[in-house]
Amino acid sequence: MLELCNLGKRYGAVWAVRNLNLKLKKGEVFSFLGPNGAGKTTTLKMVAGVLFPTEGKILIDGIDVNEEPEKAKKLTGYIPDVPFLYPQLTGREFLHLVGRIYGMTKKKIENSIEYWKERLEIGEWIDLPSSEYSHGMRQKIVFTQALMHEPLLLIIDEPMVGLDPKSARIVKNIFRELASKGKTVFLSTHTLSVAEEVSDRIGIIEKGRLVAAGTLDELRERYKREGKNLEEIYLEITERSEG
Repeated sequence: MLELCNLGKRYGAVWAVRNLNLKLKKGEVFSFLGPNGAGKTTTLKMVAGVLFPTEGKILIDGIDVNEEPEKAKKLTGYIPDVPFLYPQLTGREFLHLVGRIYGMTKKKIENSIEYWKERLEIGEWIDLPSSEYSHGMRQKIVFTQALMHEPLLLIIDEPMVGLDPKSARIVKNIFRELASKGKTVFLSTHTLSVAEEVSDRIGIIEKGRLVAAGTLDELRERYKREGKNLEEIYLEITERSEG
């Protein structure tokens, strides 16, 4: 579903991401972990088409993101680390705007809004200007705009920020439901318990390079740490990499 081929992004003389190779399958939840500044957000922005890579290719269902960006973006939903809404628009107005950009009919937009409004427990505040929203409210609207056109690939940077425990549980269930329907979820998070709970596979990036990838059991086997949780394995991998 998603293939990163020798992907790299350079800012001046500094490589934020270098020689990144990764394949994600349909129906897979993949969590991307790493310290601050490791290259997680840069990678997700390149996959979403927000940043242009310095080198390498990104293929989404066989479509090159850089050569056919509009075609690729129709297959994706993107949730950035800082949810952005137009403060003058209500949540509903914003969702109608996004739906029209994706070429959805008015009826399909309205049906999708009602579906996700119920699933994400969005209240009547959806019709208030988004300038009045809390971070958690904005996050729910941004989740809806990413899901309403039924993307094949969902890209999320720090999905749980601002969500209360019940909303976080709903979102985690949605990830697994999407995977069960053959959709691919590519998420970056600092919350290791979330990655451990929802992921089929986990990748760890350090200084712009992928240093480990696999299921939790595969990582345990690789680092001879049977029974250890993800936090212990993650700390050992990143400390080795720093050394």
